[in-house]
Amino acid sequence: MADGGILIGAGAGGVAPQRLELARANRHGLIAGATGTGKTVTLQGIVEGFSNAGVSCFLADVKGDLSGLAMPGSATAKSHAAFAARAAEIGASDWHYGDMPVQFWDLFGEQGHPVRTTITEMGPLLLARLLGLNAVQEGVLTIAFHLADEEGLLLLDLDDLQAMLAHCAGRAEELTTRYGNVSKQSVGAIQRALLQLRAQGAEHFFGEPALELDDLFGTDDRGRGLVNILAADKLMASPQLYATFLLWLLGELFEHLPEVGDIDKPKLCFFFDEAHLLFDEAPAALLDRVEQVVRLIRSKGVGVYFITQNPIDVPEGVGGQLGNRIQHKLNAFTPRDRKAVQAAADTFRASPGVDVVTAITELRTGEALVSLLQIDGAPSPVQRTLIRPPASRVGPVTPEERRVLIDTDAIGAKYDVRVDRESAEEMLAAKTQESAAAAAATRASGDAEKAAVMQAREDARIAREAERTRRAAEREAASDPWGRAMTSATRSASSAVGRAVANEVTRAVFGSSRRGARSGGLLGQVMRGVLGGLMRR
Repeated sequence: MADGGILIGAGAGGVAPQRLELARANRHGLIAGATGTGKTVTLQGIVEGFSNAGVSCFLADVKGDLSGLAMPGSATAKSHAAFAARAAEIGASDWHYGDMPVQFWDLFGEQGHPVRTTITEMGPLLLARLLGLNAVQEGVLTIAFHLADEEGLLLLDLDDLQAMLAHCAGRAEELTTRYGNVSKQSVGAIQRALLQLRAQGAEHFFGEPALELDDLFGTDDRGRGLVNILAADKLMASPQLYATFLLWLLGELFEHLPEVGDIDKPKLCFFFDEAHLLFDEAPAALLDRVEQVVRLIRSKGVGVYFITQNPIDVPEGVGGQLGNRIQHKLNAFTPRDRKAVQAAADTFRASPGVDVVTAITELRTGEALVSLLQIDGAPSPVQRTLIRPPASRVGPVTPEERRVLIDTDAIGAKYDVRVDRESAEEMLAAKTQESAAAAAATRASGDAEKAAVMQAREDARIAREAERTRRAAEREAASDPWGRAMTSATRSASSAVGRAVANEVTRAVFGSSRRGARSGGLLGQVMRGVLGGLMRR
């Protein structure tokens, strides 16, 4: 560090030192070059410079080499002699070995603290990119997010999203009327993509506790900025997950950090290694989003640096925002390579005595063409520069060293235990149970009403049968002569006897015994008359 800038390197004999001005470091940058030309060592030295200036950094460690930032270099290392000679050649008299304050992160929780976010925070656009959905399927996914928000359903992990999609499929007809076509085929395609995502281990990334951005910022007791290293060697097997995660993190920084305008030094510098993975087959909407974030996030105090093999991997809309450029050697073996060489040469400010097109193909390992923004904001003329050697270890830490560093950093066990609170999956399951219980109660009530109706019908049938039996008996009795005679005689006898009995009672109360005797005789006569009539019939 000198004059407010980070020493990137210089020409032989310390001529024309190239310094990255801290006040212009949030204008973003590009480190490009073929494999094996020294990009990682250059990146390591720049991160050291930012940390020593009190600037926090976040970088993805694709090969595992960058973990060496946590340990000091060694005079016994194979590279020591070359590094010492390089430091002397560029006039870096204050160069010495040292370590950086490192925090390790890992989406899978194996080589660092777990990094998680929720489905809701990821959002449908990035998630559709992660799942490789087409426009129609992305629309269905957006409807699922909207419905979850409308009904207060938390989408935290993949289980929640799968439950929400199944819920949408069950309401497809209703949702189609409200929001547009929601077909079960599209839902099924999204569900299959989620299964593939699980197979890549993405279920570790979604859930709680989610990463708190404040944990990426801070300084140690010596005022050095924290260096956050994401273990990405395993993550690179899932390139879409890798690119989506880093883009999500960049978007989160953009959304949550306050505006600070132009400041003396960045609050955070974000390094995106293997940058071509971000842009490969990316839809136009996503590219527009990346360009917008890169253009505007500098006002939040964040510098973004892309590291890639070929400068043409970065779209023009994004590349135009990258003011600080370090170009290592490029090969010109194919037409595409020659095109990349010419494109890289065209981005530099010309410098007398430097044939950029020729120099790009002649650079040695550890040498680069450098053009950095000056304090007035103009790019410096391109210079052929020997890169300053890093002070930390070039190469990975051992598993034992990594474990000690993880156990003793400031994060502790904050993210180690996964939390599974009530969210969409549980809420929808509860709704399903309530609906099933209500349906069962409705069925039970319906069964009781149906049984009562059936019993009433049976009672009515029995009554009708009894009435028919009674009427049939009467008709049968009416159709039999003897029965009719008996019925008539019985009725006549009953009538006569009734009158006689009534007379006898009256006479017994009001008349004499003589009248009673005559009445008794009269009753006998009546009875004999009745019986005689019956016999004649």
